[in-house]
Amino acid sequence: MRAIVLILLACVLAACATTPPEERNPLAAWRPSPNHDPRRPVVIVLHHTEMESAEAALLTLQTRNAGGRVSAHYLIGDDGALYQLVAESERAWHAGASRWGGVSDLNSASIGIELDNDGSEAFSDAQIASLLRLLDDITARLDIPRHLVIGHGDIAPTRKRDPSALFPWKRLADAGYGLWPRAQVAPVPPGFDPWAAMRLIGYDLRDPDAAVRAFHRHYRGSEDAQWLPGDAEILFDLQQQLMAMPEPAIVP
Repeated sequence: MRAIVLILLACVLAACATTPPEERNPLAAWRPSPNHDPRRPVVIVLHHTEMESAEAALLTLQTRNAGGRVSAHYLIGDDGALYQLVAESERAWHAGASRWGGVSDLNSASIGIELDNDGSEAFSDAQIASLLRLLDDITARLDIPRHLVIGHGDIAPTRKRDPSALFPWKRLADAGYGLWPRAQVAPVPPGFDPWAAMRLIGYDLRDPDAAVRAFHRHYRGSEDAQWLPGDAEILFDLQQQLMAMPEPAIVP
């Protein structure tokens, strides 16, 4: 019994020691619990650097540049070289003002991956192969749902368009990442509401034109701000896929 008491006391003291005093609320009595772990990301956000090289992007991501400080967890060069800039447990500054599925602080809930691309060129095979290896690793270790790989333009449709309409979302979907319509989509039922489907997917609808443009960039490879033929069928299929997904497991 004495040994058990000593072990419990050691656990409490360890919890107390690992929480700096400045993080404790002075309004409350500190009674630490060992039942906690670091906050974990639940989304992966893809960007393009819109710069001329990976070296230039690294300089921007590592310094206080003229446009304000910015960072990402990873950068993938056009040649497939992989760089890590921020620990996955830390909050990188890559998402900015954004929203996805009601989450408004995407920096705190995501892993940011920058892709060396100027925004007007195709993404190289080496780069996408490196990205897929990284996604395999991150989603397995951090237990991030594989369909929650999205673009910066999806979460910030009024401000951003990255990765561009040239990004190969279908190739990622073939590897099991992101949400993508199936080859055979069902007819749209009467009364189907495309806006409700957009909200279910995660889009912020406060600027409808920007949301539709972001949807088209991701799923149609265009920048159209008006609905296109076939959009309803795609949205209905995506909605059906999401509704069929099991509820996420509740873990400690």
